[in-house]
Amino acid sequence: MNNALLAAAALSLLTAGVHFFVGGVYIVRPLLAASDITPASRCMNYFCWHITSVLLVAQGIGFGWSATHPDDLSLAVLFTGLSVVFAVLCAGVSLRLGIAPYKFPALTLFALTGVAGAAGLALAG
Repeated sequence: MNNALLAAAALSLLTAGVHFFVGGVYIVRPLLAASDITPASRCMNYFCWHITSVLLVAQGIGFGWSATHPDDLSLAVLFTGLSVVFAVLCAGVSLRLGIAPYKFPALTLFALTGVAGAAGLALAG
């Protein structure tokens, strides 16, 4: 078993939990209550929220699969790359909007997941 990929799986599921419970309170509730955006924008943002929910759970499952199936690292490669891209994207978007990146747990969680995934791939390689 690849413990680094198992850590990436756990971090992915932790990220999902933060997304569901913390983000649900601080992001989704205000989004759904906002009256200064169009219904279409509200709907698409809420839809994207659920896409993220599905992705985070799939990422946890994918890393878990690769951790226990060393002959199939394709999902670990995919989700490691996505984790790094999401961390960079989070930093870039927050800086673009003038918000300190450290205020978003997604940046730290995706960065840690990407590091764990990269370590797991290096150990498997």
